Amino acid sequence: MFQEAHVKLDLDETASVLDVVNEMVEGSLFDPLETTILAVDLPFYEGWRFLDIADHATSPPLQRYVFQKEDGFIMLDWSYRPIYVVNELAPVKIDEETVLDYVRFFFSHVRGKHGRFILCESLENVNWKEEPPVTARKSFADFIKPMEILEMREDGVFKIDARMLLKDALFKVNVYVEPSGRVTLTDHEVLIEDMPVLDHVFAQ
Repeated sequence: MFQEAHVKLDLDETASVLDVVNEMVEGSLFDPLETTILAVDLPFYEGWRFLDIADHATSPPLQRYVFQKEDGFIMLDWSYRPIYVVNELAPVKIDEETVLDYVRFFFSHVRGKHGRFILCESLENVNWKEEPPVTARKSFADFIKPMEILEMREDGVFKIDARMLLKDALFKVNVYVEPSGRVTLTDHEVLIEDMPVLDHVFAQ
């Protein structure tokens, strides 16, 4: 989940939320007594909160991510579409203080047709198959760095330098974020291939 300060909902509010969410999901339903809901206020969506809904008592665990504003709910489906819907409704606030957090959130909850792009701002973002030797870690660390805003254009578009993992390859890439919240990637440059990492296609 996107790392921001969160609040755990009490049982009454959990049950109230699940009354609505259970009507939106297919298959297994959430049990209020077994479900934990963590609520996050995101800095780029005023008046909306983001809910991480999880029931780990089921096998496999049942988890959904949902936007909420008062009695309105929008469920994420790992595509960019629900995020772009909320971007219009909120509307999204993209500025120098929020744009990097927005990018982190976006790529935490969107999958492409080839899998997920995993932002790598430190070695802590890498999901290793097995811990590499110290010398190898230092070598990988030389290619990883935090995101950096390179430019804010007159039309409000941000250009950001980022490092991303796709499957077992680490890329240098430019991320463009429009004032509407639309995200595009350009200028891919492969830095390392065949990294000893787990497949992120189905990573949560």
